Amino acid sequence: MVTQPQIHGDVDDRFGRVADVFRDNFTARGEVGAAVTVYVRGRKVVDLYGGVADTRTGRQWDAHTPVVVFSCTKGILAICAYLLAQQGRLDLDAPVTRYWPEFGQHGKAHIPVRWLLTHQAGLPAVDRPLTLDEVLAWDPVIKAIEAQAPLWEPGTAHGYHSMTYGWLVGEVVRRITGQLPGAFFADTVAGPLGLHTWLGLPAAESDTVAWGLAPPPEPDPFVDPVAERGITMGGAFAFPADADGLVSFNDDAIRAAGVPGAGAVSTAEGLARLYAACVSDLRGGPLLTAASVDDAVVVRSRGQQRHGPPDTGQRWGTGFLLHSPPARPLLGERSFGHDGAGGNLAFADAEHQVGFGYVVNQMRGMGDERANLLTAAVRTCLDD
Repeated sequence: MVTQPQIHGDVDDRFGRVADVFRDNFTARGEVGAAVTVYVRGRKVVDLYGGVADTRTGRQWDAHTPVVVFSCTKGILAICAYLLAQQGRLDLDAPVTRYWPEFGQHGKAHIPVRWLLTHQAGLPAVDRPLTLDEVLAWDPVIKAIEAQAPLWEPGTAHGYHSMTYGWLVGEVVRRITGQLPGAFFADTVAGPLGLHTWLGLPAAESDTVAWGLAPPPEPDPFVDPVAERGITMGGAFAFPADADGLVSFNDDAIRAAGVPGAGAVSTAEGLARLYAACVSDLRGGPLLTAASVDDAVVVRSRGQQRHGPPDTGQRWGTGFLLHSPPARPLLGERSFGHDGAGGNLAFADAEHQVGFGYVVNQMRGMGDERANLLTAAVRTCLDD
C-alpha cells in the first residue's frame, strides 16, 4: 500500500496537472521532500511543497525549506554576468584579461569572457592538488586557474566545466565589482527581490536547509579522469557523496563558503521568482533586457563534449542550459536556465513569461524524469 504524501501550498485551477505530477513524484518516483513553484506573467500560479526535509529527524518540508541546488548555481552567475553587461561594466566578448590580467598566462590571453560561460575555455579541471580548505578559501583556486594551461585549444570544443565555471565567471564578477559573486548577487538581486536564495549560506539559516540524500549507484557510471578531477576539484571533496553516502554539501562549511559553481542554497520559490523577474515585471521591469534574453537563448555549445559522457542532446547558451529535448526539454526555444545534480531545475521562458523552480533532497541519477514531467505538465497547462 502506497502512503499518500502530505502536499501543501496553492495551485491555480488551470495548473492542476502540475499538482498531479508533483504528487505522483512521491507515490511513484521515490520523492522524499520537494517543492515546485511556477510564475506566469508575474503571478504565482503554483507553489507546492511536501515530504520530509530531514530523514534523520523527521522534520517536514515547509514553505521556506531551502536546499542545495548544485549547478542551478551556474544560472545565477550567468544572470549576474548579464546584469553587469547591461550596466556597461562587462563586455562578454572582450578578453578575460581586460578584467583579470593574471588569467592570461599559459596560452589563455585571448580567451573571451563568453567562452568561460559556454564551457569552451578548455579549463574544466586544474592540475594542481587542492585541499578542501583551499577550495573554500577562493584565492588558491584562482591562483591554480591562472597557472593552468587549457586542456584543449580554447574555442574549438566544449566540455562541461562542472566546478571551475564558478570560479572562472565568479572571479570576473569579483574583479569588476570588488565583491565575491554571492555578495554581489545578494545586494543586487536577492535582497531587492526578497529571495530565499543564497550563494554563501548565512549561519542563521543552516538548520532550515533540507538534508541531502545521495543518489542510488549508477549501474554503468561514466568515468572520465578529467571530468572526475573537475567534479571533485582534484579530490578536495567527494561529489556528490562519499563512500558512506554522505552528501558533501550537507557540510555547513561548504554551504557557507558559497562554492560558486554548485553551492547555492534556495527554495523553489526563490528560484522561480528569480527567473520570473528576468522575463516579467516583478519590480519595475524585467531584470534582463530584451537584447540580453535574445543573446542568452542563442545556442553556443552543443554535441559531444571533449571530456564528458555520450551526447544527450544538451544545448548551452551563454551560461544557461537551453531547451534540450529529449534530455532536458524546457518550454521552448525562448527558455533558459539550469538544472542541478540530483534533479533540481530552474528556468525562465520569455515567450510565456514563466519562472520555474523545482528543488529536491533525494538525488537521482540517469533516467530521472521528475523535473521533466513537471515541465511537461506546465507546458500542457499553458497550451490549454
